[in-house]
Amino acid sequence: MEKIRTLFEQQVSMSDHDWESFSSKLVKATYTSKGKILNLGEVENYLSFIVSGIIRYYVPGEEQDLTFGFSFENEFASAYDSFLTRNPSSYVLEALGSVQLWRISYEDLQTVYQESTVGNIIGRNAAEGLFLKKSKRELSLLKDSAEERYLKIFSERPEVIREIPLKYIASYIGITPQALSRIRKRIS
Repeated sequence: MEKIRTLFEQQVSMSDHDWESFSSKLVKATYTSKGKILNLGEVENYLSFIVSGIIRYYVPGEEQDLTFGFSFENEFASAYDSFLTRNPSSYVLEALGSVQLWRISYEDLQTVYQESTVGNIIGRNAAEGLFLKKSKRELSLLKDSAEERYLKIFSERPEVIREIPLKYIASYIGITPQALSRIRKRIS
């Protein structure tokens, strides 16, 4: 839990009281590989901080799933649209390998927001981080070629290439596994 505090204190100074108020509401959760953190149609009740592991976001399909995001160690993870609106999620959050989280419930986060300025800042930073990640991917899909998207992942997130199955990376950048194989062969 100290890892979380250290990360938060890079953004905002926290008193011991603020930290104790916030951290007392955190719940630890562990998932095994392929474990569903959130199922399709469930309401997201948690904003999670990833202590270790990778989470995949995807829309289930009849033929194949459509991967549209990943969250990594030291990042926040949530079906944030469902979390905010309290409506059922239209996608799944799945553990890729073992995942360990610290989570705060929607209700507890609202309490933290009311009781602490620091809580508001942390919540805003989490929301902004999730938004920026989503926005960056959408812009890349609109303006970059598949090869450029792959190279960006390779340079910005080398852990993706090492730890995530290629079929998920292909889906994430919007191509088939066969097309990704051709790109990898061309650039190697």
